[in-house]
Amino acid sequence: MKKSIILAAVALLIGIAASAQPKAIGLRLGYYNAVSYEHYLGGDNFIEANGGIYGNSGGVSFFADGIYNFTIAHPDWTPRGEWGFYAGPGLTLGTWANGGNASFDIGICGQVGLEYTFWFPLNLSFDLRPRFGFISRNFDPLVLVPCLSVRYAF
Repeated sequence: MKKSIILAAVALLIGIAASAQPKAIGLRLGYYNAVSYEHYLGGDNFIEANGGIYGNSGGVSFFADGIYNFTIAHPDWTPRGEWGFYAGPGLTLGTWANGGNASFDIGICGQVGLEYTFWFPLNLSFDLRPRFGFISRNFDPLVLVPCLSVRYAF
């Protein structure tokens, strides 16, 4: 009985701590489009998860990325809102269709960007995210095209 009460209390405290951290959900738009979610980890660092699709000459490709971002600086450029430079490493999974052939890949990715969180619940970010696959050795230089993310911050 004691163990159950302690376990329930710990689970409740973890849930309260997780819900107290800033989050944002929205869209990432650019060479590929994705649903994007950010979750801050107590300080300035945050986890970003994205999942989406992009078209290529042979069909549609699906992907999922997870990135741990380190906030490098918070420039004080405006009297309201908050700016942030960030960069971080991550993992990526994807399927690619090229004509009649399809493949699966797992790899690494990186990200560097600039974000602005308004004084109302809106977060905009501009970033680059290169990827390198381990299975197909697929490095697509077009992924270096900048992306704009628009998120609801809560």
